[in-house]
Amino acid sequence: MNPAWTIISAFAGALLVLLLPARMAGQSRIIALIASLVGAAAAAVSCLTRLNGMESDVWSFKSDWIPSFGIQFHLAADGLALTLLMLTGVVAIAGVLFSWNVTKRPRAFFAYFLTIIGGVYGVFLSQDAFLLFVCYEIVILPKYMLIAIWGSTNREYGAMKLTMYSIGSSALILLGLVVAYAAAGGTSFDIAHLAAAEYSTELQNWAFPILFLGFAVLAGMWPFHTWAPTGHVAAPTAASMLLAGVVMKLGAFGALCIAIPLFPDGFAVWQPFIAGLAVVGILYGAFTALQQKDLKFVIGYSSVSHMGFVMLGLATATHWGFRGAALQMISHGVIAGLLFGIAGRVVYERTHTRDLTELGGFNLWKSLPGAAIAFTLATAASMGLPGFSGFVAEISVVIGVWESYPWLLPWVALGIIITGAFSLRAMYRAFFPDSKASSAETMGAGSSTPPLDPLTWPEISAMALLLIVSLSIGIYPKPWVTLIDDGLRSPLFQSILFQP
Repeated sequence: MNPAWTIISAFAGALLVLLLPARMAGQSRIIALIASLVGAAAAAVSCLTRLNGMESDVWSFKSDWIPSFGIQFHLAADGLALTLLMLTGVVAIAGVLFSWNVTKRPRAFFAYFLTIIGGVYGVFLSQDAFLLFVCYEIVILPKYMLIAIWGSTNREYGAMKLTMYSIGSSALILLGLVVAYAAAGGTSFDIAHLAAAEYSTELQNWAFPILFLGFAVLAGMWPFHTWAPTGHVAAPTAASMLLAGVVMKLGAFGALCIAIPLFPDGFAVWQPFIAGLAVVGILYGAFTALQQKDLKFVIGYSSVSHMGFVMLGLATATHWGFRGAALQMISHGVIAGLLFGIAGRVVYERTHTRDLTELGGFNLWKSLPGAAIAFTLATAASMGLPGFSGFVAEISVVIGVWESYPWLLPWVALGIIITGAFSLRAMYRAFFPDSKASSAETMGAGSSTPPLDPLTWPEISAMALLLIVSLSIGIYPKPWVTLIDDGLRSPLFQSILFQP
């Protein structure tokens, strides 16, 4: 089972769902789950195969697509790509499980869901820049449809804002890639070929920020982040999980594996500026999350802050920084998926509110103890406590910052402290409110809190899966680090990093 099965399973699943007769629409969730399991299994097998054969050649598939423009259908999977495939597979399974109750047009819902997953797999595997761009574009329309049709708060506004940002970023990416293609001789869109070309310093100085910004917008880099909280809150649970869990990683992946290797001299010029914006994003997201009353907005702005660590890791241009950025992509994808799953599916579907003050009256720690425990563990992971994936990722980024920008460490430390503050505040108010205050509110309302439905097995399975992945990375990160380091040894990064 090779990595190509990730793409095949997702798109085949979407097609099968659409072909289901109307009377069997309810079976679409089963097909989506099977497709997600096959994709995750293909990613897991590929990871294990790579771990057991680091000296072997990287898996690849190449075929002519549009020869007149030098465009090929070229897929390959080094260790870095494989870890992101694994992340996508895990989030896909959890997303289907958290969407098990979807009854409104389930065939369309899961078809859009699987199409996004297929496009994400395609981006991570693409070795041709044009193919990567096409897969990147495939994701845009399904994102809009999921939010506009199945979303909640200001769903049409959130869907349109996300789409406009995505289209704008796509235009910048296409412009940057066309510039690189033309300057490299106009013979091939192969990423390795474009990265090996010699571009003038003047061209790199203006082409790099165009291409990097195109990817950074989708990564939620401040000040181009405003689509993220709005989109997360408007989206249904599975879409929120995909947006935070894997779609934002497309931008970070493109910045790491396309923009920086293609224009390394331009990156060197803009590197301090990127580091500054990343730190501002960490602090801005953390302070803004601290003031939110909506649980989903807290998680949405926390995503901006956590993705700031990814961009900061990239800005260090050190092996530790790049490694930390990749680990943070994976860690945040798992943790954000879990937090959005609990907030959107487990809590909101039962209480019909995300207001932290109102949630205190439901005594969730008594009525939904499993959800309270899972949210507590997810909060610990989000805060970067030892034993969770967040700690491994953030400590790697901090080491990279120490090597390149030690004067930024106090600001990074402040961001970590504020992250702890808003995480504990949200957890306390939503799940562990003051018992006297909650009783007073309930009595003032003149009615008792209605009993809540217990957790379902799909919900329990999804929460357990995401928690296990976060804990496994935190307790034993070696396999993930080994795979990431394998990707960072690629010739793409030879001119940027000093390899250990």
